[in-house]
Amino acid sequence: MIYWKLFYTFFKIGLFNFGGGYAMISFIQNEVVIKNNWLTNGQFADIVAVSQVTPGPVGINMATYTGYAAAGDVWGAVVATTAVCLPAFVLLLWLGKFLFKYQHTSRMKGIFAGLRPAVIGLIAAAALGLCNAANFTGFKSVLFFLVAFGLVWTRKAGPIAVLLLSACGGFLMY
Repeated sequence: MIYWKLFYTFFKIGLFNFGGGYAMISFIQNEVVIKNNWLTNGQFADIVAVSQVTPGPVGINMATYTGYAAAGDVWGAVVATTAVCLPAFVLLLWLGKFLFKYQHTSRMKGIFAGLRPAVIGLIAAAALGLCNAANFTGFKSVLFFLVAFGLVWTRKAGPIAVLLLSACGGFLMY
């Protein structure tokens, strides 16, 4: 039963998501934390963090870890990962030729001009959705957030450097 539910949930996420893994975060959170109660907000935040520091696309990593956590075994991870990738794979095969043929038309440019702001909105919603009590447990967590944000915003620090610095800081401070 859980495998079908995982497949359906992640196939739907893969089918209706535009903009990559970061845009997918709020969609996954809604499905796995709110609707299905497979994870708590804290567990979800941990999965987001682990998905960012492991190699590979964030959305696929999140599907893999969530599938494993929800089903409690590797098959849950395989089902969720396959399901989230399948729509994009099929759509790219089907639409690839069409998109390349018409990519320079005004209608196609209009479609992508409409999608870009929506994707930014999805990413912003995911970021705001992660700003909750599970992720900000006190002054230290707010300090880590502000330092990380400041390094990326003002110094254009890379994500790997920020994550390593935060991990070292967390090790020393907690």
